[in-house]
This record gives sequence, structure tokens and C-alpha cells, in this order.
Amino acid sequence: MKIHELSDNPGARTARKRVGRGPGSGTGSLGGRGMNGQKSRSGVAIKGFEGGQMPLHRRLPKRGFNNIFAKRYAVVNLGNIQKFIDAGKLDPKATIDEAALVQSGMVRRLHDGVRVLAKGELKAAGIKIEVTGASKSAVAAVEAAKGSLTTRAPAATEEPAPKAEADAEG
Repeated sequence: MKIHELSDNPGARTARKRVGRGPGSGTGSLGGRGMNGQKSRSGVAIKGFEGGQMPLHRRLPKRGFNNIFAKRYAVVNLGNIQKFIDAGKLDPKATIDEAALVQSGMVRRLHDGVRVLAKGELKAAGIKIEVTGASKSAVAAVEAAKGSLTTRAPAATEEPAPKAEADAEG
């Protein structure tokens, strides 16, 4: 067999069917889309609609609870802080706060603050960390390395001032 004798199987390569090109083509008029209506138009995809049957997302049970008021903290481990100090991205002599963690690239977004966890080993002595929250074991690990870890409350969102009760007299 030579390369010029190769060919596809019969029916493997067929021309595209050109719809909506007049009655003589067999697919004129409505272009094979059936009768008129929403689904005969272009750009229609009825997501989640199953022809009157109860849709899947309504048949499945809903479980759990999603707290919309939950705080989202960026989590930092002590081992990662040590890695960034070793790489020269964090200065152990300066105060390591949330702004320093963002600038070094350890934290991308602050969300509601930074929380330090005790995973990993901290070897740098005398570092000063100031973040929103920390676990008790992380505080103990930093203090064991002769450093200090202080937590502060997250930045409070401003509450609207109470309405003046000037209308009460009138």
C-alpha cells in the first residue's frame, strides 16, 4: 500500500448540511427546528428546565447551614513565616503585620484579617507578629522562640448612627 492509495472509510467525510436554504433542499423554511416557538429561535438554552418534570436541583435534598455573617480569615502558618524569613522576603527585626504579609506575597487578600496557626517550626528568635487572630499553640510557639504575638480586633465596620428622635415630640 502506498500513501496515495489511502482513503477514508465510506461515509466518514460528509459535507455539512446547509439548513434554511429553500424548499428544494429538504431543510428549508424552519431549518429542521420544528414548529415556531422559543426553541426554534437562536440563542435559547433553558437551563435546568426538564420539560415540566421537577428539575434535578429541586429534587435533591438541601443540607447544612451557610452562615452569611461568618468571618473569613487569611490563614498563615508559622512554618511559612519561617520560610519567608529565610528567603529574605520578611524582615525578622521589623514588626510582621498584615501589611508586611501582603507585601511579601504570603497573603493575597486580607478578607477579614489574618489568623496565625502553629503548623511548622519557627526558628527565628525575637520576632514581633501583630495580626487579627492566632491559635493558642501559635502564641505559645512564638513566645517559646522569645518573640511576641499580639492579636487585635478586626477593623470594625461602621454602623449607621441612630436616628434622631426629633419627630417624637410633634
